[in-house]
Amino acid sequence: MTRIERIIEFLNQQPKDNFLRHALALEYIKIGEDLKARDLFLEILTDSPDYVGSYYHLAKCLEKLDAREAAIEWYEKGMAAAKLAKDNHAYNELQAAYEDLLY
Repeated sequence: MTRIERIIEFLNQQPKDNFLRHALALEYIKIGEDLKARDLFLEILTDSPDYVGSYYHLAKCLEKLDAREAAIEWYEKGMAAAKLAKDNHAYNELQAAYEDLLY
């Protein structure tokens, strides 16, 4: 059984588990399934906008999909969420990626 199959098996038992959905999205990125990854990250952030770790990965995924404006928007949303959560590490990572994309 592959990692993806195992994660899906766990998700069948806990379909809204953000950690599992995030892990599955990262696995999809590894195999070039960027659209599936994007959709999972969007589901996570729609359900749980405070799940700060997914903003960076969603925005990076959008960059790969040539959706620059959407990536910028998600970096900005992520920075706001990180600020609310007082997560300086995540904020700094998001800000650095955001500035790299803009400049």
